[in-house]
Amino acid sequence: MNRIYFDNAATTALDPQVLETMMPYLTEKFGNPSSIYSYGRETRMAIEAARKSVAKILNAHPAEIFFTSGGTESSNTAITAAVRDLGCKHIITSPIEHHAVSHSVEHADNLDIAKVSFVKLLPNGHVDIEDLEKLLAASTEKTLVTLMHANNEIGNILDIHAVGNLCKLYNAIFHSDTVQTVGHFPFDLRNTPVHFITGAAHKFHGPKGVGILYINENVKIKPFVHGGSQERNMRAGTENLYGIVGFAKALEMATAGYEEDSAAIGTLKYYMMDELKKSIPGVAFNGDTLGSSLYTVLSVSFPKTEKSEMILFNMDINNICASGGSACTSGADQGSHVIRAINNNPNQVTVRFSFSKHNTKAEVDAVVEKLKSLV
Repeated sequence: MNRIYFDNAATTALDPQVLETMMPYLTEKFGNPSSIYSYGRETRMAIEAARKSVAKILNAHPAEIFFTSGGTESSNTAITAAVRDLGCKHIITSPIEHHAVSHSVEHADNLDIAKVSFVKLLPNGHVDIEDLEKLLAASTEKTLVTLMHANNEIGNILDIHAVGNLCKLYNAIFHSDTVQTVGHFPFDLRNTPVHFITGAAHKFHGPKGVGILYINENVKIKPFVHGGSQERNMRAGTENLYGIVGFAKALEMATAGYEEDSAAIGTLKYYMMDELKKSIPGVAFNGDTLGSSLYTVLSVSFPKTEKSEMILFNMDINNICASGGSACTSGADQGSHVIRAINNNPNQVTVRFSFSKHNTKAEVDAVVEKLKSLV
């Protein structure tokens, strides 16, 4: 079997058009954007053009867009700054955040510079908005709410406006990890009550190692990375020139193809869901799969058997790329904290399949057929 890649929530293939746009900045246009000669000014202009493009697509002001190394750095910056610079002594988060957020919050908790509360989850994995309001209402100190827009393992989408409006009501700072939705979801940041969002190019067919942090213009913070005066004194270090150009091009392409691509990918996700139901007795799905859910992600739980315990290994042998997500596994892998939080069933083995515009119905058929013998 040719390789079938169903792990696009982890990373996507670099689009050839994006690479073509990046190439001149890898070869002849490599001047330092901080240099004052024309060769440097040319690359500075490329960065600012990319910033304007990204800001326009997200309906933000260019001055609110900062380029980083990716989603992890962006979330760390936002959380650290909220505690250090904005006076947040209380952090409200969920048990199913990406480790870039959960470990950053845990670090603040361990240093005893902020206390942490976890909002309850509904049975389908969504954040309990009523519980969030109770936590905000009971908080006696300035609060940071950090909740992801779409979960990378189960695909659930947060009502970002409802959470943002609650934060506004209780004068809380709101950070949302939007790594799974930037490039996959239309944004209107001028009309979204959020202080920080994040993005990573490699989630939407851009290059690895480049991301963004949106900082609302009304928020003033200090740098997380110290050194030179790059990114308007906010993020030191020589700019990842070709990565930044690639980020903007990939986001432009993702936005232009959004309607067609999201419909096609969503159809593929639901087709796989239906085929698995027909083919494998006892199969189950995690999260709000048929409701408010990202069109790219399908989290599947299979009945636990001697065969299915080796499912990831056996899929790999058969050239199928997907991610694990069981609540508990042996060895160094501690299993998925997300699955533990919403479906702590020791008699199931969970796999995340995540799709892109490059996947096909024939690939789904081939994987489902193979899974019949692996479960």
